[in-house]
Amino acid sequence: MTKNFKHKLGEGGFGSVYRAELRSKRIVAVKVLRKSQTNAQQFINEVATIGRIRHVNVVQLIGYCAERTKRALVYEFMHNGSLEKYTFSQEQENIIDIPTLSYEKMYHISLGVARGIQYLHRGCDMQIIHFDIKPHNILLDENFNPKISDFGLAKLYSKDESVLSLTAARGTFGYMAPELLYKNIGRVSSKADVYSFGMLLMEMAGRKKNMNAVENSWQNYFARWVYDQFEETIEVSNVTEEEKNIAKKMIVIASKCIQMKPDDRPSMNKVIEMLEGDDDDVLQDVLPADPEPLLTWHRMSTAGHENGFDGIEIHHELCVEEQTA
Repeated sequence: MTKNFKHKLGEGGFGSVYRAELRSKRIVAVKVLRKSQTNAQQFINEVATIGRIRHVNVVQLIGYCAERTKRALVYEFMHNGSLEKYTFSQEQENIIDIPTLSYEKMYHISLGVARGIQYLHRGCDMQIIHFDIKPHNILLDENFNPKISDFGLAKLYSKDESVLSLTAARGTFGYMAPELLYKNIGRVSSKADVYSFGMLLMEMAGRKKNMNAVENSWQNYFARWVYDQFEETIEVSNVTEEEKNIAKKMIVIASKCIQMKPDDRPSMNKVIEMLEGDDDDVLQDVLPADPEPLLTWHRMSTAGHENGFDGIEIHHELCVEEQTA
């Protein structure tokens, strides 16, 4: 199928992805997992979760291979790759022929992602919490329609479970909800994905990678940037008044999603209502008066990242994948 793994599409902490062709001439993507106990569990998670669902905003698992220690997953091919390279193309060097997506296009992508997450939470027989929503895991088809991918950290729960049992924190720093690390903040629920979506939405609106800010200094963290720099940045950029309103709308909604306490965040259903709602109604809402609670959490998160969170099982492979992808 891959013609001896001739065309590599990407590589990360999990393994490598190759372009392949089925006998029917359909182009697909084959993810070959590296041999490790963690990757074996991710393989099982993906087959158990994504293998049972079909949604326009969730990448389709076509098949898989499991032979002794060799494991591979076959997905539909997404022509435009991940959202990450379009969101942050202005920050990266040596990148050519990558168009800057308009705010209108970014808005439609964010709405598609929100619908995909909502389907995972409420549209399946079981409640599926992704736990790793980030630009790298949002794939774009030939028309830039988004599809959620990489269910290696996902968990299945009954729809009746509003509070979830979790033995270890999981996710990627910069997108991981605070309750996954600090139990006194609140209990783990589907609101963890809402938080991650909020960080994704902020990055899309601000065209700024939050992880870069965390690594440099907490004072430059994205929440502070939103409050202090967004208005000035958007005013001097070469966009229409309509696009400015779209960006501001995304920021307001994102600020609601990244509240520290899970109970203060909206459900994904409410998020979709706000995204689809009238711009003026959303823009009437003001951002929280003080970003300091969010900044306090991210100072703790940054310190924990530097110290390795000793004693807490974090899926470091995902962090490595984020840095090397």
